[in-house]
Amino acid sequence: MGLKHYIKLLRPQQWYKNTLIFLALIFGGHLFNVAEFKLTVIGFICLCLISSSNYIFNDILDLKADRAHPEKKKRPLASGKIKIWKGGIIAIILLIVSLFVSYNLSVTFFYFVLALFLLTQFYSLVLKREIFVDLLLISINFVLRAASGSYLIDLKISPWLILCPFFLALFLTTGKRISDLKLLGKKAAAHKAVLKKYTSEMTNALMIIATTSLILAYTLFAFQSGHHNLLLTIPFALYAIFRYMQLIYQGSKIARHPELLVTDKRMVIAGILWGLSTLFVLYYDLILRLIGF
Repeated sequence: MGLKHYIKLLRPQQWYKNTLIFLALIFGGHLFNVAEFKLTVIGFICLCLISSSNYIFNDILDLKADRAHPEKKKRPLASGKIKIWKGGIIAIILLIVSLFVSYNLSVTFFYFVLALFLLTQFYSLVLKREIFVDLLLISINFVLRAASGSYLIDLKISPWLILCPFFLALFLTTGKRISDLKLLGKKAAAHKAVLKKYTSEMTNALMIIATTSLILAYTLFAFQSGHHNLLLTIPFALYAIFRYMQLIYQGSKIARHPELLVTDKRMVIAGILWGLSTLFVLYYDLILRLIGF
């Protein structure tokens, strides 16, 4: 029973964000390089540890607000299932281990991990109350995750590795703001002060901007990547974006918890088709050799 609460404290369901570290490996054509794959996996673990440390520190800072939230009041610290001091010790241990391992992997990667921690803490302490800045900083953190993978395996960073994750994060975060406003209504500001500054009209406009930017960024990437057949993956990407927008405006819980996308079969099918088609385009020659052509 106790172990379950400690696992929940770490929020492993949020680790999906750290898979962005694999983008450089995949789109750089190095997916089957065993040494670089192992290195990226260890980097992924470092990002997961630092993320969990951030989540715990954030939960400690947001205790009062979380207890006023219909969903977050069930979190281990907010509900009192785990003592605050125990959570603090776990967060510090995770922080130290992550920084130690990342430093031994690469000094540059260490700076990315440290930046992710510091920016997240700065967000939790100050910037989450600033309208628009909150969205932008979360999006920057997505970029840090993606770019760190490029530096970890010493690949030249692509501008699209910055733009696509940035606008994807902006799209997801704006959707979360819309969903929070729908769920909390007049009580929104009691949970998150910045929600008082957002209106439904404003978040809808931001969603249009984020969606358009994401589509343009991915389309231009597919066209200029050197793998022109990536253009064939655009319909799958567009469907996934449109389906997610539908879930947002339907008031689906998925908009507040993107990790629940695996429960929506349409999103799962779209994701599988996009992933398989992307891998086939990027590793076409290798796949043909493996099947004997």
